[in-house]
Formats: sequence, structure tokens, C-alpha cells
Amino acid sequence: MSIRINLLAEAQAIEELRRRDPVKRAIWGGVVLVVLMLAWSISLQLKAMIARSELSHVASQLATRTNDFQQVLVNQRKLIEANNKLILLQEMATNRMLYGTLLNALQQTSLDDVQLTRLKTDETYVYNEEIKPKTNANAHITPGRPPNVTQKVVVTLEAKDSGPNPGDQVNKFKQTINQSPYFQAMLGKASEVRLVNLSPPQSLDGKPFVLFTLECRYPEITR
Repeated sequence: MSIRINLLAEAQAIEELRRRDPVKRAIWGGVVLVVLMLAWSISLQLKAMIARSELSHVASQLATRTNDFQQVLVNQRKLIEANNKLILLQEMATNRMLYGTLLNALQQTSLDDVQLTRLKTDETYVYNEEIKPKTNANAHITPGRPPNVTQKVVVTLEAKDSGPNPGDQVNKFKQTINQSPYFQAMLGKASEVRLVNLSPPQSLDGKPFVLFTLECRYPEITR
């Protein structure tokens, strides 16, 4: 009967113990965990980069939309201002001084021995700036006012009274003008024709006369 002797049994036993060493297993496990952590970290960084890119894109779109919205508001304000100015211009064109109507009214107010020598019209327009609403410390809001235009019209009549008694026809002519339907409508009940100048009696070729001036100040109209 043969006997077998394993001379490497001790070395094999040591190698087996080394393979079963728990420290080595822990190291390998740690390496695996580190690799997994690195992979997870890299994935998070990629997701963060993608999220930042999307955020930048959304922010750019939002800024573009905001600029477009602000431009729309600016254009809307300009359109409102242009429409207001157009309305004012149309009102001015519609309600402007009609000289034909004025001359026709003067033809109907003629008086014997009174000659109208000069007609002067002073028509001015005063632009009033916009008044913006204000809020005081008590949160009380004072309403504003859009820009407008104030129309001022003054009609001056220079005439000559060459009647038998120069000066007697002045008040009659003034009353005739004052009672004219046209001037009553234009001047209103509170306004009257004013005598602003009356010269001393004069003579030309032996004919006496006086010069006088009447003023018709129309009520101011704001549009």
C-alpha cells in the first residue's frame, strides 16, 4: 500500500486563508462603492449641467418675451397718445372759427350811418401739458388729466359813426351786435359786446364822425 504525502499542503492552506481574508473583501467592496459613488456623482453633474442649460434657455426666452411685452406697452401708449392728438385735431377742425358765418352775421347787423372799417380776429390755442395722477402719504390718489388745448377767440370791430349826431349810433350798433343770434350763440348769455374805444368827434370834408371799437371775447373752450 502506497502512502501519498502532499509537501505543498501548508502553502496551499496559507494561500486559501489569504483568499478568504475579510480585509481584502472589504477593500474590494470599498472600491466597488467608490466606483458607484463616482458614477452617481458624474450622473448628477450631467443632470445639473442639463438643468442649467434648460434654465438659461428658459430665462433667455422669458427675457425676450418681457422685452416684447414692454415694447407692446410702449407702442400701446404711443397709439393712445396719437389717437388723443388726432381726436383733438378733429375737434379743432370741426369747431374752428368759421369766418364765413361771422361775415354773414355782420352783414345782417348793418346800421344806417355806421360803417364797419376793420375786422380783426385774434385766435390763439394754448397747449396744456398732461397732469399725471399723484398719490400722497395717506394713499389718497389725485386723478390726473390728459393733455388738452384751450381755444381763445377775440373779434374786434372797428367802425365809424358819421350820422347827424356822431356818437349816437354807437350804443345802438353795440346793442344790435349783442342781440344778433350768431353773437348770442357764440358769446353766451354771460358775455357781452364791449366798447373798448371811442374817439372824440372828428371831421372830414366838413362831415363830422367818430371812430369806435367793439370787442367780442368768445368764451374759452378747452378740448
